[in-house]
Amino acid sequence: MERSVILVKPDGVQRGVIGEIIHRFERKGLQLVGLKMLSLDDALLDEWYAHHKDKPFFAKLKAYMKSYPVVAMLWEGAQVVATIRKMVGITLAREAEAGTIRGDFAMSQQYNLVHASENTEIAKREEQLMFTPSEIFPWKKTDFPHVYLDEEIK
Repeated sequence: MERSVILVKPDGVQRGVIGEIIHRFERKGLQLVGLKMLSLDDALLDEWYAHHKDKPFFAKLKAYMKSYPVVAMLWEGAQVVATIRKMVGITLAREAEAGTIRGDFAMSQQYNLVHASENTEIAKREEQLMFTPSEIFPWKKTDFPHVYLDEEIK
């Protein structure tokens, strides 16, 4: 099973859509194995957004991500990274498809409610940045036999 990090960004926390986001992933059949609210600091954001460090918008991005708490989640499931990316929708929220989180609830490119891991390699790095082993709770999800075929979860 793969894991993927989701951050409900400051605008998502302010707009009160945390429960809706969790609800959508749970209804899809994904398993929540980590959840916490935190304030991000410069050191974490420098690592998290290292690929944006030299871009002109980096300082504003950091200021925005530090403006209010975020909610960090770790989700588990078969091909969970791709599944979540599809459910979240494209970055420019006003052009995201209806039915996606961004398509249903957001209009902006920056204020687009959530961050989702881009691929499995990045997801592993983000998991290590965001969660300690003691903050991850693997547990037996008894409805997996009704979500996946046996060969899909091995």
